[in-house]
Amino acid sequence: MSLFHISTIFLALATIFGASRAQLSSTFYDTTCPNLTSIVSGVLEPARNSDVRLGAKIIRLHFHDCFVNGCDASLLLDDATGIDSEKNAIPNNSTDGYAVIDNVKTALENVCPGVVSCADILALASEILVVLDGGQSWEVQLGRRDSTTANRAGTSALPGPAESLSNITQKFTAQGLDTTDLVALSGAHTFGRARCVSFNQRITASNPDPTLDATYLQTLQQNCQSSDQNLNNLDVTTPDVFDNNYYVNLQNNRGLLQTDQELFSTSGAATVAIVNQYASSQSAFFNAFGASMIKMGNISPLTGTSGQIRTNCRRVN
Repeated sequence: MSLFHISTIFLALATIFGASRAQLSSTFYDTTCPNLTSIVSGVLEPARNSDVRLGAKIIRLHFHDCFVNGCDASLLLDDATGIDSEKNAIPNNSTDGYAVIDNVKTALENVCPGVVSCADILALASEILVVLDGGQSWEVQLGRRDSTTANRAGTSALPGPAESLSNITQKFTAQGLDTTDLVALSGAHTFGRARCVSFNQRITASNPDPTLDATYLQTLQQNCQSSDQNLNNLDVTTPDVFDNNYYVNLQNNRGLLQTDQELFSTSGAATVAIVNQYASSQSAFFNAFGASMIKMGNISPLTGTSGQIRTNCRRVN
């Protein structure tokens, strides 16, 4: 094959992929569902008032969806003929917030039937809830469509709470996300909870993790003594506020999960300087977080005529 033909093929492929990404736009629904944000906010605000953990739950759904086959709402599919739900995979056993997404979808179907995808609901709801919890807004890119398949086996791409920094970095790199994205997106642990089973290996009496602050270690051991299902704040200082205290906690050896603390305690790691930057500047964290959320939301979206707009987020049309 001639160099000319090879170049032509690469140009065509670049045009196709470039067009796919370009279809995501903050104004995607301006004419088809102009009240989108107010409709979604109208469902989320009272739900957030009833559940202080809602923001953390929804952002986790968005993250876990995007890391498996891209941001296509495959995670939201229930078991059905030909569908082995991703919800059944171990990394998703503790995911929550599905009922609220259902309520948002119902509200949108009543006003803009068959228009707004479930994948876009996850992206927009994540931003709205971060703002409700004290964070900074970012320009959510929209125009995704929903998958018609699930990939339970693909959940192995999700980072686990006890993995090494090296492993986590590799999983982010595989998604096109860099070290800055890793540290910024980890900042979502500035709110929410984690069960003792997620970090029990760090608090054993015989061999506790030396990177844990001694007083914090005792607190965790006490809270986890009765059950490994007990909940613990991911941010020990301001657990229900979206701020930069997560990074200050890491500096003080009070990161709850191994994957949190290793961002700061791994000697020579490029993540340490970024943690220090975000700990000293909340605005730097907020700006980076928004940029990384946009970047994560661009992982292999279905656009154009690919996939579908589900009328029920839990099942294929």
